[in-house]
Amino acid sequence: MSLLKKKLAAGAAVVALGGFLGACDSAEDTTEEVTEETEETTEETGDAVTAASITDQADEVVASLSEDGNWITAITADVTVEEDITVAGTFHDGGDEAEAEYRKLALYAQDEDRNVTDEYTLTVPMMTVESPNFRIQNGTVDGDVYVDAEGFELAGSTVTGDVTFASQELQDAAMMDEGTVEGEVTVEE
Repeated sequence: MSLLKKKLAAGAAVVALGGFLGACDSAEDTTEEVTEETEETTEETGDAVTAASITDQADEVVASLSEDGNWITAITADVTVEEDITVAGTFHDGGDEAEAEYRKLALYAQDEDRNVTDEYTLTVPMMTVESPNFRIQNGTVDGDVYVDAEGFELAGSTVTGDVTFASQELQDAAMMDEGTVEGEVTVEE
């Protein structure tokens, strides 16, 4: 192989490695990169598929947030779902059960520097959260949210309706300081 070809191959490897490492970030970063290219991998238990679902279709949003759905659901436009949505299932970071449980609804677009460039609205009568550590990132949920899982989080997002927790413990475990609830925040009686 000529010296020029070796240099080109080495340069390509460095660029590819840089792109891979650039995709890995610390837990402190509040805006994760969402790309249109996704790779589906099945956990060893076969219980769930870990991939991102990027869509502007109501039926795909419902399916992606279901127990057999995806760890991240990103919408690319305002979406209206006529029926209630249940966010169910337990997903682990990277599909590895040894890693933290994590699930995310991304209601935004971003540029290559991870700056939020647009925010979207998901309109739904009621969203019931049964997945632990479910995070709503940016944008708006236009409807009510019922939380029956630990670690619920609003991160730069707004809920126009009420947020009701199944117990005081679940409300205490929630992180909503970076979000807005326009309705009431209550604990089910």
